[in-house]
Amino acid sequence: MISQSRARVTGFSLPQVHWVLALLALLLACCCVAPAWAQDKEAPPDAEQVLKQAQEQIDPIKKQLEKIADAPLNDAALSGMREQALKTQSAVGDVAAALAPKLKDVQDRLAELGPTDAAAPEAPDISQHRAELGKERGKLDSQIKLARLIGVEAEQAAEQLSKERRVRFQAQLGERTPSIVSGTFWADLTREWERDSIRTQPLASELTALLQAIKPLVWIGIALIIAFIITIRLAAEGLLLKAMTRYVAPGRLRRSLYAVVVVLMSAVAYGLVAETVRSALTWNQSPTSTMEDILAHMVLVSWFCGFAAGLGKALLAAHHASWRLIPMRDDVALNLRWFPVALAAIISLGWFIQGVFAIVYASLALTVAFNSIISLTTSIVMGVAMVRSRQRYATETEAIQRSNQMTIPGWLNAIINLAGVALLVSQIALLLGFVALGSMIVQQLVWIFLVLLSAYLLAVLIEDICTVMLIAVKRQNGQEEESAYPALRSQLLVLASGLGRLLVVLLALALLLAPFGGGPTEWLHNFAFLYSGISLGEVQIRPTAILIALVVLILGFVLVRILQRWLTDQYLPTTRMDAGMRASAGALFGYAGYVLAGAMALSALGIGLERVAWIASALSVGIGFGLQAIVQNFVSGLILLAERPVKVGDWVSLNGAEGDIRRINVRATEIQLWDRSTMIVPNSELITKVVRNVTHASPIGRVLIKLTLPLGTEPAQVREIILAAYGANEDILDEPRPDILLDSIEATGLVFIATGYVNSPRMVARVRSALLFDILQHLHEADIALAAPATMMLKEVAAAPQNKTHFEGGPD
Repeated sequence: MISQSRARVTGFSLPQVHWVLALLALLLACCCVAPAWAQDKEAPPDAEQVLKQAQEQIDPIKKQLEKIADAPLNDAALSGMREQALKTQSAVGDVAAALAPKLKDVQDRLAELGPTDAAAPEAPDISQHRAELGKERGKLDSQIKLARLIGVEAEQAAEQLSKERRVRFQAQLGERTPSIVSGTFWADLTREWERDSIRTQPLASELTALLQAIKPLVWIGIALIIAFIITIRLAAEGLLLKAMTRYVAPGRLRRSLYAVVVVLMSAVAYGLVAETVRSALTWNQSPTSTMEDILAHMVLVSWFCGFAAGLGKALLAAHHASWRLIPMRDDVALNLRWFPVALAAIISLGWFIQGVFAIVYASLALTVAFNSIISLTTSIVMGVAMVRSRQRYATETEAIQRSNQMTIPGWLNAIINLAGVALLVSQIALLLGFVALGSMIVQQLVWIFLVLLSAYLLAVLIEDICTVMLIAVKRQNGQEEESAYPALRSQLLVLASGLGRLLVVLLALALLLAPFGGGPTEWLHNFAFLYSGISLGEVQIRPTAILIALVVLILGFVLVRILQRWLTDQYLPTTRMDAGMRASAGALFGYAGYVLAGAMALSALGIGLERVAWIASALSVGIGFGLQAIVQNFVSGLILLAERPVKVGDWVSLNGAEGDIRRINVRATEIQLWDRSTMIVPNSELITKVVRNVTHASPIGRVLIKLTLPLGTEPAQVREIILAAYGANEDILDEPRPDILLDSIEATGLVFIATGYVNSPRMVARVRSALLFDILQHLHEADIALAAPATMMLKEVAAAPQNKTHFEGGPD
């Protein structure tokens, strides 16, 4: 209760206290943890053991590479060896990076001892310490050199393995086998069929035994479970439509979220069905390890089949046109509704049977025949889908124009044409006997198709989520005039959307290049510098340290903004400071807080403030030339806030312009003019030039009126009229009293000067106008006219005609 009452007295509510304390705790935790993260990694427990294991791992790889021409390896073995070489290179690189600081520390301690002097023998303990340091330096130096040597060998081995894989891949693409339409092809398959039957006979017998061991009641239970899964999935889709319509705001997020959930439900349904079958086969029986591998492979393939079928169904949305994400006509979507399931079934069946062939070591003829059939079937199915969709677009052009429906875009048309050409090439290659080339083209097309559609769905979902949150932030900003940092939240949401989609694109690119030898291990190796960091002088900057520094900087800025807002809006108004002093104090606190937050971010990055000196020296030339004006204005802004020759709320006159000072920023000051426009004045102008501060000493304004009346006017009567007008105006102050002076007597008339005062200079123009209206009205009623200014009239007169005379003879 005491803390709550104190919070109410200061105007700092408990939720704000909790937020500030939470941010402060998180900020301090990041600052405490970040330097440890930014430091170099500790050395492994036993560097010699790590180096020994690395040498034992790289030596067999080097020996196999030396005899690879005599004993060729398959692609899987080459890939495994390459991944092992990359792991070895990473391990020894970590050892070298961990030992380097220790070696430097030993060298620094030896340098502190100084060189030995033969003339003056040193103390025994110092000599012993020097010998120990020398021995440790030699050990560390040899370990670092060995680690670097092993790293070079591992890198060379990995590069050689990559080259060998590329050569093998190109050679496989050029290999030709008997065509599927030739008699030789089927003769080879018939010849190997007996051997393959013998290899698969144990598995077939085991599978038959597993199926026969299942009782009829169990079969009924399995059928009921599968039916229940299918029913639940169909019912869930209907409920999902209603839930999305009811609970999700209208917009594209509703469609993208629905598509993602449909894909997940489809994958889960297929996977659960396969898992049910596997559980039934292994419920009370113990299959062999080979059968367990086949069943596990079946479950994995079922999950993939469900994902592929669900992805196509969700994006086509054949029966729910309003939920479709892809711009496609309804008749085309209905025409292609069979395609996702057919394609998923074919590629899943091919993947499963290929896995079985690999497990039972099927013959090359059977493997080639099955690859040819599956690839040719997949190519035909994809080609039929393309042709039927293109025919729909091509034969209904006029109907499309009449109904104002969409047409196929040009870029999509080009992609479909390229895919069609690739399918045609694959079919020709398969028929000619280039099974590896034809199968590779079909597999890559299917893989590209699935990866691009998945990436599109994820990117759309991320964009839609961030868009909905951004709209909510803007709506909140419109409803609440003092919402907390809407601009910052909007920027963070836009950045999150961009970064999320960028990560999706990078992931899609990595997956697209993976079949060509660029697997995840290679990608991680190529971007290893992101983990190891870069050297900036003596500082090693790592991505982890950068992320922590960004978190510290953002939290620091947020904390400063919260405290600054509380200081200026709640605490300072309870003090005796005026508005200008409160604004200056809040601005100075903000500047100090931002500088402190920047210093803490540098500390979290591993850069001490003493190491910033070389950055300042490097920028000194640029500051001296290009940034001179900026630095001058910044320093001038600090002077304005400290000395306060002008402050927020003052009425100033500068270069003929007058207005209120609204804000004093780091570089410039904002002055609001009488027409409500804002004049941006560099701070140096307010320091180096003459500025008239109308409200600096006194906030009141003077209303001065100067009138010239004819010489015959009664001065006392004029005095009474003007003083009466000043006294009748409510804005004119009683103290100082209004006054009127007879300033001079001129040829044009009597010159009167009237003076009065108002509460603010901002009222002078309005009050002067009201007084003039009133005074002129009273002078008119008193039949007193204003003196007319002296004028000079110039009149052009025609010259008189002259008589012509003769010099000798007189007039004509």
